[in-house]
Amino acid sequence: MNIVLLADGIVGLAITRYLIENYKSDISLVVTTQENEILGLVKSNGLDGVIFESEEAVKKTLESRDVDIGILAWWPYVIKDTLIDLPLRGFINTHPSFLPFNRGKHPSFWVIVEQVPYGVTIHNVNQRLDAGEILAQTEIDYDWCDTGETLYLKARQEMIELFVNLYPSLRHGVKIKTVQDLLKGSFHLSSEIEEATKIDLDETYLGRELINKLRAKTFTGFKGCWFEDCGEKYEITIQIKKSS
Repeated sequence: MNIVLLADGIVGLAITRYLIENYKSDISLVVTTQENEILGLVKSNGLDGVIFESEEAVKKTLESRDVDIGILAWWPYVIKDTLIDLPLRGFINTHPSFLPFNRGKHPSFWVIVEQVPYGVTIHNVNQRLDAGEILAQTEIDYDWCDTGETLYLKARQEMIELFVNLYPSLRHGVKIKTVQDLLKGSFHLSSEIEEATKIDLDETYLGRELINKLRAKTFTGFKGCWFEDCGEKYEITIQIKKSS
């Protein structure tokens, strides 16, 4: 088994560490986004690691290697067909939603707004974003006390566990795959978030709808929902706790 791992963030680091500790000989190349802990871990273990510059650069590096499968571990960029098709078995992706719900960007926001199932998914990568066959999933329960941030943090941990459970069988070829029913799910672009988080002071909202929107955009370090009044722009976040 020879893999190329494109890894970023805490999930990417955890998956890189798991593979090094348990399947080091599987790793042909690790690509990450910058000089970070992932790259340091890879190089300290005598493995080949590079910082992402372009798909062409990654492709050129891989063309001289026999790679069975590519793994996108919390990878922030969309990859194109020329790279997808390079490994013998293509790429798999770690996506923080319960596909086919909330393909695309900001799934922990949209799941609360749309009130649909939430979870994490590992799926095959094809030409359509987050639309490939599902290899494994874990559903995550949520309630009124959850925000976009708490769901993201839950997904991060569950994704690591899902990958660890899947990888041993992935090495031998996963037999059970589920084709997504894309008509059942949803898809969102990053460009939608600005308008979706606007509160119109002259609009009428159901209480449930407004509270869901506010808590969906409550995330430390990021802007909350917003409204404008008298030429000034304001932001809103929310905290909900169960009353004893």
